[in-house]
Amino acid sequence: MNLWENNLKGLCEHLYRMMVRIRFCEESFIEPILQKQIKCPVHLCSGQEAIAAGICACLSGKDYIWGTHRSHGHYLAKGGDLNALVAEVYGKETGCSRGRGGSMHICDPEKGVVGAAPIVAGTISLAMGAALASKIRKENRVSVSFFGDGATGEGVLFESLNFAAIYNLPVLFVCENNLYSTHMPISKCRPNTEIFRIAEPFDIYSIRVDGNAVMSVYQETKKCLELLKNGKGPVFMECLTYRLRGHVGPDDNIQGKHIDIRKEAEVEAWREKDPIPNFETYLKDKEILSDSEMEGIRTEEMGRIDSAHEYAKNSPFPKPEDLERYVFK
Repeated sequence: MNLWENNLKGLCEHLYRMMVRIRFCEESFIEPILQKQIKCPVHLCSGQEAIAAGICACLSGKDYIWGTHRSHGHYLAKGGDLNALVAEVYGKETGCSRGRGGSMHICDPEKGVVGAAPIVAGTISLAMGAALASKIRKENRVSVSFFGDGATGEGVLFESLNFAAIYNLPVLFVCENNLYSTHMPISKCRPNTEIFRIAEPFDIYSIRVDGNAVMSVYQETKKCLELLKNGKGPVFMECLTYRLRGHVGPDDNIQGKHIDIRKEAEVEAWREKDPIPNFETYLKDKEILSDSEMEGIRTEEMGRIDSAHEYAKNSPFPKPEDLERYVFK
């Protein structure tokens, strides 16, 4: 049975808390980046929180997720340790990858966060392979592959779709379409911007979802997982969304002024679709959570974020003599 079955308030509180945690965590990195306390490239997912929160709320502890260069939200939504994430971004020994991976190489295998990588489309085939292993072992485990719209120009995605379709694998392909591949608008990349249709030639069930509406993401993911659990996979889900920060760092011009890459009117129009305040309106209109309850959640989560930064700052860097530790041959 789904964890949130017949518990609407519990579900909504979880989704809201998770989106707030992700947003506060992402925004908390900005000042340390500008102060050069954080030195690795950091790709923020502010604005895209509803996808990670909605999908991961449907998953079991044993299900796998695979990420990208922009996967802090996926990691947190799947239950990854907040302290370990923040410490990793600072490059500390207590980080989830021992300070060796940085923002783009995060993992927590015990929570099913098997790995993330900056190589575009780099984890798609790994997610497909994990789904194949799950089927062979009869583990009833779903593998979720998160990737951006830029990855839809890579051949490995189509090879993985084909293989997964032939062998009917329990893999959910999730394209987080934020309309930009680095700095290139989708209209300059694709003649047909309906990405979900790329799966149709492989006879794969495919849908497009409002990726900024967390309840829609959650409900559609439940339907997709029902298909996968009943051996009717794979499934392809395109989630329309928008990142409110730049490709890397706080803004599009890498810690400079936002001037030319995205029109100000476009950014502001998407701010009106921000998943968090829109969900707050939904929660109040439906009388599910009050203003004071939501304020309490925000206060708690900010406290956790502040504590995580203190933990990271007080943690040691890896020792130079340990450079070759955790390197596999």
